[in-house]
Amino acid sequence: MGCEELFKPLKINQLTLRSRVIMGSMHVGLEGLDDGIYKLTEFYKRRAKYDVGLIVTGGAAVNPEGSGGLDFMTIYEEEDVERWKPLTQGVHDEGGAIALQLFHAGRYAYKAMTGLDPVAPSPLQSPINPDEPVALTHEEIERTIQDFAQGARRAKEAGFDAVEIMGSEGYLINQFVSPVTNKRTDQWGGSFENRIQFSLKITEAVREAVGPDYPVLFRMSGMDLIDQSTTEMETLQWAQTLEKAGADVLNIGIGWHESRVPTISMKVPRMKFVPIAEAIAQQVKIPVVASNRINDPKDANDILEKGTVKLVSMARPFLADPAILRKGKEERYDEVNTCIACNQACLDHVFEGKPASCLVNPEAGRETELHMISTETVKNLLIVGAGPAGLETARVAAERGHSVTIVDEKPEIGGQLNYSKQIPGKQEFYETLRYYRVQLELAGVDVQLGKRIEPNDPLIQRADEIIISTGIVPRVPEIEGVGMENILSYRDIFEGKAETGQQVVIIGGGGIACDLALFLKGKGVESITLLQRSKSFAKGIGKTTRWATIMEMKQLGIKMIGGIESYKKMDDRSVTFMHSGEEKFLSADNIVLAAGQLTNNELAESLQAQGKTVHIIGGAKDALGLDAKKAIFDGAVLARTL
Repeated sequence: MGCEELFKPLKINQLTLRSRVIMGSMHVGLEGLDDGIYKLTEFYKRRAKYDVGLIVTGGAAVNPEGSGGLDFMTIYEEEDVERWKPLTQGVHDEGGAIALQLFHAGRYAYKAMTGLDPVAPSPLQSPINPDEPVALTHEEIERTIQDFAQGARRAKEAGFDAVEIMGSEGYLINQFVSPVTNKRTDQWGGSFENRIQFSLKITEAVREAVGPDYPVLFRMSGMDLIDQSTTEMETLQWAQTLEKAGADVLNIGIGWHESRVPTISMKVPRMKFVPIAEAIAQQVKIPVVASNRINDPKDANDILEKGTVKLVSMARPFLADPAILRKGKEERYDEVNTCIACNQACLDHVFEGKPASCLVNPEAGRETELHMISTETVKNLLIVGAGPAGLETARVAAERGHSVTIVDEKPEIGGQLNYSKQIPGKQEFYETLRYYRVQLELAGVDVQLGKRIEPNDPLIQRADEIIISTGIVPRVPEIEGVGMENILSYRDIFEGKAETGQQVVIIGGGGIACDLALFLKGKGVESITLLQRSKSFAKGIGKTTRWATIMEMKQLGIKMIGGIESYKKMDDRSVTFMHSGEEKFLSADNIVLAAGQLTNNELAESLQAQGKTVHIIGGAKDALGLDAKKAIFDGAVLARTL
């Protein structure tokens, strides 16, 4: 058996966990959809069946004003008990255990979603919320403590195996603990001892409500990443007092949503914050959970093998691969669909009010829709283009039983994912490429690389249906001199066909242009300037990572000039343009074009003229740049219809 440390049972109060891995809390937004409880239940059942020790739900609001949004779980009404029983029963039917997270957003709650003023220890507005909160009165604080307790009681009655009190990530309890957000002068504020009283009273009230034998986890902030907030010494003392108040487990969270330090993006090194949990574990006798950027069962096993913490938490890795632990147990490591921490379909979806899914696993959140049904009629399928859309189509179609051939003129699979993997901090894309290589081999897909398909190719003639996933071609802007020798395409750079000098101007400011700038900085290019017509850079990059990309570019000295009114001309060493009503000039060793994309469907039109059954997907259908999320989803949907 592989990863043996992961599968040593651990008793939490009277609950025995079958593995040392917790599936951390994630809001997925399914419960607000039609048949939402059924969808959410199937989502958790899919993960419960593969050895996870304990699933923690997304946050369930303990009162109306504490809700995180329109489609968040709730536990403040008696009917919630019956509402969640099918979910807990479904998880138990798969041999799993599930905890409900008791949640209050505090000043992070949106009035537009709850219809109520957000509340907080002090009336200090969050920089990520348009609403100023109202300070809780003493009576309201006491009522909120009881709301947590009654929520815990209801959770137990609904069949949840444990509860987790959410005291991290800058939500209400964390707001009371921090001197940045708690400016009170009564018994709930001022000294550190007063500021932690709210969290301790909640823990004590929850313990009283559920009894001595029921597991109570507390998710505490191990590091706020907010200037002038709770100190390391205070955090250690807080952990000790929570243990005394009745917590059975401390689950360590990192950072607030308003922190200007990345904590869960792919730019954060794996296991970066494990030492924070290890330091807390030295101060308490109860189990401590390490979390954040643990996405490999071998890494998780190594953490536990040290003996410093008793549990590890993986959240989004279970979106990417529900069977991640089972594959670790069976030593099928190369088959793991690794979470690459891109945030594009999980956190970005949630912030947009959409249900969460996963870029590398579009089945996540769609368990009731994307079924894998064996084909009744085996077809010879030819897929032209081994980018993300073609790869997913090939994987699913072959798993369904079709005979699949995938062809690409490049010497490796992945298409433009091979550009992304080269960007400093985006090496996780190597994992996605490894996953597809292994899956295609296991499914018996005929992979032919370094081969250009012509309309009269024998493979075309043998195919019952043809899928065109040839991606995009870079758009060449209409600027005088654009075809001169020193003017390059971003493709030339990423594919190693050309090198630049030390002074580079990039035409474009979207995601590809930003990635290119970071790539060139990583190669030691001294001066890089981005020019674009829009004033907003890094468009197309999701809300949760765009700010970090722009911040990184500024820190590296990459210049960004937006609002270009027109480009006058280019030559081998310069570009002339209009900006703020003035003609301006920039010299450069090279000018690189990264100014959009066009569909690449010339082959499709030729084959359709022959009367062939042709499907066009991904960038060949919609020129969406490096949108791997849509490309993989397109492939997942199409392959189920073939």
